Amino acid sequence: MDQKLLIYATQNILQEIEEGIHIINREGVTVAYNEAMEKIEGLSAETVIGRHLLEVFPNWTQENSTLLMAMTHRKPVRQKMQSYLNLKGKRITTVNTTFPIFEGEDLVGAVEISKNFTDVTHMSEKILDLQAKLVNPEKYKFQVRTHYTFEHLIGRSPAFMESIRIARRAAETTSSVLIHGDTGTGKELFAQSIHSASSRWDKPFIAQNCAAIPDTLLESILFGSVKGSFTGALDRPGLFEQANGGTLFLDEINSMSEELQAKLLRVLQESYVRRVGGQQDIKINVRIIAATNEDPFELMQSGAFRKDLFYRLNVIYIKIPLLCERQDDIPLLVDHFVRQYNESLDKDVWMLSGEVSQWFKDYYWPGNVRELQNFIESAMNMVTDEHVIGREHLPSHVAELLRGQTYSAGAKEEMTPRGSQTLAAFLRGIEEKEIERAMKLNGGNISRAAESLGLSRQNLQYKLKQLGSDLHG
Repeated sequence: MDQKLLIYATQNILQEIEEGIHIINREGVTVAYNEAMEKIEGLSAETVIGRHLLEVFPNWTQENSTLLMAMTHRKPVRQKMQSYLNLKGKRITTVNTTFPIFEGEDLVGAVEISKNFTDVTHMSEKILDLQAKLVNPEKYKFQVRTHYTFEHLIGRSPAFMESIRIARRAAETTSSVLIHGDTGTGKELFAQSIHSASSRWDKPFIAQNCAAIPDTLLESILFGSVKGSFTGALDRPGLFEQANGGTLFLDEINSMSEELQAKLLRVLQESYVRRVGGQQDIKINVRIIAATNEDPFELMQSGAFRKDLFYRLNVIYIKIPLLCERQDDIPLLVDHFVRQYNESLDKDVWMLSGEVSQWFKDYYWPGNVRELQNFIESAMNMVTDEHVIGREHLPSHVAELLRGQTYSAGAKEEMTPRGSQTLAAFLRGIEEKEIERAMKLNGGNISRAAESLGLSRQNLQYKLKQLGSDLHG
């Protein structure tokens, strides 16, 4: 009975998990293939089960199949990126972890756990190819490489002006810059402004978010690849080569693994890059501006940020304040966004109503300037011929969010005093509560909750994961 229960539970687990599971026996014949793997590879279990995997996947061999490699070497193959054709001729890209299966000392098969990165890889390849064309100085001499300058940084608060002052000084040098700012504070705007005001203004500016991309893929994006370095790899320059002479902006650098941080440090110290699978060192001249949405000093102390990389990047340090720390700038930002959307949406809005203005003043703005912009754009899409944005123009979930989460007199009484907590810890606690409320107000729907918070869906998922919470379901 216990064995039957175990088999039943295993079958159910295999069908419910998000990762693809592929199990073969010692002869290489598929014995299990779950629904997630069906979706990844576009094949039905009936098509795969009972057939040798080299029959189903024509471009796999004994040497490049992770399942067969795990059995041949009798040891796990971890975080291996594969790009291959399925039976229908569709190219699939996955990151696989594969384990040999033993019964005592006897090898009886192998199990593979796959995460689907087909769409991410295709998009990355298109981006790399497009960037390679755009940054070619011979063919695109008049290319505009950045959209923002210091004139686009709106605010007069002392803390924000101090950030701008340091950024302007950074533009006069070629040293590395580390920017610390919460999601939505404008880290890339600062990075682009520094580049635009620097001596590299006519050279490439390339931005790459390091979050939500597996190391194997991010490494090839940054450093490039040599044909044959992994299955499906082509000769392609990485972002360091494409940004040569200019600036490479690495956002959310804190999400890099320690191993990839070490490789990045080596490139920064030696000013040479070697493509994945290559033997040639390529000389580069790239300025690095890195950004993190977490306190880099705390990350370094916890071991999540290598100390040697931290000190290499933190030559010039810029801290961008939260929007709630510069509330006097909110009217300036509102005016800017209203004028922007008046032009793009063909509206004639003059101002916010007194009620909405008070809501904006009292609200905590966990999504910072990006959330404020999102609220203004949403409201102006609801305006017809009115000149004032009122509560009736705000989407219902936004109005509910503002009413329920502002620092009104009632809300202030409910707030927990900061006490001995550091400001960073206190604000993280508030952010967690804001996310929890948004998830509850939106019935656990991540997309709607992200919209209400002014975050991207990816960033909200990242924050939920960081919080170690089950708020999303």
